Amino acid sequence: MKRRGTPEADLQRAVVTALRFALPKGAIIHHCANEVTEASPHGAKRQAILVGMGVHPGFADLIILCRGRALFLELKSLKGRLSPAQEAFRDAVKAQGFGWALVRSLDDALGALADHGLTTRVAAPGRRAAP
Repeated sequence: MKRRGTPEADLQRAVVTALRFALPKGAIIHHCANEVTEASPHGAKRQAILVGMGVHPGFADLIILCRGRALFLELKSLKGRLSPAQEAFRDAVKAQGFGWALVRSLDDALGALADHGLTTRVAAPGRRAAP
């Protein structure tokens, strides 16, 4: 059986590994499993339960909490597009003054940290690392 490509999942694993190294001690990196992908009545029922428990449509793939800041990262493959729910979430987060970034590569993730003032132990391409 051939393994189906999972570019977003592969990217997310690489980003989480890098962020665990790059961010200061005490930073929190969290993935919220936000949806059930099982296409069946059981999957639909489980998704309804999760929504009732506070799952928010379009919630970002990762949230980073670091030194009083919150940054939401939405990871997409090179050709991936935001859903309407993800666009609405992005707009709501930004309207409240939180950071949000679309990430298509490891460089994008490190650049997002720098762009949102999160001190790291490594430098994104074209940027200097924090002392």
